Amino acid sequence: MKLRLVFLLTTTLFFVSTTYGAEPKETPFPSLISSLRLSSSLTFCGEKVPIEIQNIKERLEKELLLTLWDRPQVILWLKRSSRYLPIIEKMLKENKLPEDLKYVAIAESALRPHVSSQRGAIGFWQFVRQTGITYGLTINEYIDERRNLLASTQAAIRYFEELHQQFRSWTLAAAAYNMGEEGLMAEILEQETDVYYRLYLPMETQRFIFRVISAKLIFCNQEKYGFILSKQDYYQPLEFDRINLNCSQDIPLRVIARAAKTHFKAIKDLNPEIRGHYLTKGGHHILIPKGSAKGFHSRYHNLLKDWVASKKEFVYIVKQGDNLSSIAERFNVPLAALIIWNKLDLKAHIHPGDRLIIYSKEVKNEDTD
Repeated sequence: MKLRLVFLLTTTLFFVSTTYGAEPKETPFPSLISSLRLSSSLTFCGEKVPIEIQNIKERLEKELLLTLWDRPQVILWLKRSSRYLPIIEKMLKENKLPEDLKYVAIAESALRPHVSSQRGAIGFWQFVRQTGITYGLTINEYIDERRNLLASTQAAIRYFEELHQQFRSWTLAAAAYNMGEEGLMAEILEQETDVYYRLYLPMETQRFIFRVISAKLIFCNQEKYGFILSKQDYYQPLEFDRINLNCSQDIPLRVIARAAKTHFKAIKDLNPEIRGHYLTKGGHHILIPKGSAKGFHSRYHNLLKDWVASKKEFVYIVKQGDNLSSIAERFNVPLAALIIWNKLDLKAHIHPGDRLIIYSKEVKNEDTD
């Protein structure tokens, strides 16, 4: 019992001392107190962050501490940065926008293409549906370009350009990006100030700029905050060939993957905007593994011809009394596969005479009986 009490007391003292900045002798990273010693020349997009004002310093310290508390998340930010940030940086530079805007994507999505919010915002730059469409993104049941790094970054650039033109401040532009330009303009008019740090805004937006600045501080001073990564620790840069593909009908991604000498998941990972298992009829720009563009179209046309021919061999004509479950069971195929092959909904109604694709030898045998 005594040993247990001693252990609990020792553990409590350790956490208390660490919390208040008194580090143990061999701590693996700097104390939180030392992490809050900031330079007075801090800027965001070239605009001064007035941390000499106590209230503003306190707001920044809060977000920085909360960010540093989740060290695994920050490590993932850093590791992903080598995959995505060079592309974002290049696009910002080409459009003459401040490089600091890249930290908005980190604060919004942690550089994850599929992340979504309760408001329905999706992707790297967390566009809601209507804003994404307004700035040129294709968003429907087959394609959602909010998940596409190139398309969504270009849309974000267009949006930031308009926001900066309206507010004449990158800090306000970033705040408007978070809460919407109409809401921000209403608050500016009502509160009679256009200084972000003096505005009383929705709590998320009051914190948002400080979260973005916290990301900048960590990225620009990784060792100071105890994040010491070697070159091998970072994820591989995103490398790809870009091809144009004109589909005369809906094409399975597995056909495209084989033409690119890769597998289905590689195509989905490079093109997270593609929803489902098919590329729809029409023109597309898609990414394939780097080096596989050479000879792609020749391989694709041959594979496409084979696939079209095979489809004719595996057609089942729905009969009276059939339903999807009974058909799947009859031909010994997963119901989910039957739905994928025919691009159906689980609740879809089928009728006698409908034609279903079922990749089963039993279908071909039935035709010959």
